[in-house]
Amino acid sequence: MTLDAGSAAIIHLAWARRLGLTDHAFSEALASGERIVRVDEAASTAEFVRLFGVSALVGPQWLVDAAADIPDAEMAQHVTLLTLTRSHGGHGLGAAALFFADDLPLKQPSEEMTVSHGNPEAIELEGHCPPDDVNEVGLSDLENRYTIVHEIEGGRVPLACGAFTEWEGLLAQLGVLVDPDWRRRGLGLLAASIAAHEALAAGLTLQWRTDVSNTGSLALARKLGFTAGGIQTSVLLGPS
Repeated sequence: MTLDAGSAAIIHLAWARRLGLTDHAFSEALASGERIVRVDEAASTAEFVRLFGVSALVGPQWLVDAAADIPDAEMAQHVTLLTLTRSHGGHGLGAAALFFADDLPLKQPSEEMTVSHGNPEAIELEGHCPPDDVNEVGLSDLENRYTIVHEIEGGRVPLACGAFTEWEGLLAQLGVLVDPDWRRRGLGLLAASIAAHEALAAGLTLQWRTDVSNTGSLALARKLGFTAGGIQTSVLLGPS
């Protein structure tokens, strides 16, 4: 699906606020063609974000100076930010692909499903999943959770959870977690669709953020109907 013309502006505004920029930073950079920079000498992390053709770099002055002549396409590669920050204790936080949507087709379950809004089911689900999956999805950071549960031998077993949290009152950052024993049955797609439509009903634009190496999450974003919008690379800074 394609984004409405005004959605990119909303996404730019949310990220401008997230990065500590002025509200018009992305729109002004879009007109000028220049990279946005914000010097933060106290920053514990350095970030490079590229969204719909506009780039922003936030970090200390020495990093801004070192990156001045490096093209945006090269800066979007995580290895570039790592190389520039190595002498300052740069430690990789990874590169994330960013996807967005302002409308999605509603996925219907093939059979009747029970959806819980409670935290205990989401916490129990995390206990069934690999730590790497749990850490990337971060259900504990996503305030609105919709867990698909199944009645098994008189008990309620969580199978999958779709969740979101608000970013700057404009975006809904989504995540989905599925019990490994119940994957490849469409439950991740269904759980994500439930959370996405709850967020859309709240007037939010959808954001899907996932590590660039997570092929399953990338495929799910595309299958849901999200549009690729950019990339975010980050490094943790340490003492020189």
